[in-house]
Amino acid sequence: MPFFVGSVGVSKTNGITQLQQLEYFLRQNLNQIVPRVMCVQKPLKVVIENYPDDLVEEMDAVNNPEEVSAGSRKVPFSKTIFIEEDDFREDPPKKFYRLAPGREVRLRYAYLITCKEVIKDSGGRIVELRCTYDPATRGGTTPDGRKVKSTIHWVSAAHALSAEIRLYDNLFAKEDPNDVPEGHDFTENLNPGSLQVLHDCQIEPSVRDAERGTKYQFERLGYYCVDEDSGGSANKLVFNRTIGLRDTWAKIEKRGSVEP
Repeated sequence: MPFFVGSVGVSKTNGITQLQQLEYFLRQNLNQIVPRVMCVQKPLKVVIENYPDDLVEEMDAVNNPEEVSAGSRKVPFSKTIFIEEDDFREDPPKKFYRLAPGREVRLRYAYLITCKEVIKDSGGRIVELRCTYDPATRGGTTPDGRKVKSTIHWVSAAHALSAEIRLYDNLFAKEDPNDVPEGHDFTENLNPGSLQVLHDCQIEPSVRDAERGTKYQFERLGYYCVDEDSGGSANKLVFNRTIGLRDTWAKIEKRGSVEP
């Protein structure tokens, strides 16, 4: 990454380059060159009650908005889909604009849906949403000009592929790993949460034959590559997160400025 190296400069003294600087250039580079796909890391089932039971439509999805020559792909859409758990709140706080009871949101490349009912298991955990869709809003347009505040990603439950996703975070809990008391070493700053493994993630079928090392942007989530463990006799899909995208709502929650 020549631009990152150039930004660091040359010095005769030891120094620390902030990780955020490397992350900035990673995002800049990958944004230009990698195709987009939709993946749901923590699936929440959504049934669109007024959508025809046996209908499957193919939605046009842009491969890379930064590169017109990358073209587009077809993404299947059906009555039952998965969305991210984090894209729904039963009792949404202020500034949360994603799906909630009675609220309408846009499904990326597809339709506007409205949440009508929340289904819970015996333990009170939300396991399914019942929604309706507006057939006139295919592609996300609104002929009547009404506005929605959020667009979320999704995958068709009948067509999605199961995947394992490894979420890598900072290896060290401190910017300078050597920042330890005298007599201690850098291993005390290792981050115990530097790897989280998610199972049964759901991803669109276009990645079925992706080769090891192939890079993607999972829309709204971040940049990932196909791991060496992917494929094989079990035909298992495994992805590693290189770096996440910036999440406005996550930033609001982190700084504690959420209001009911």
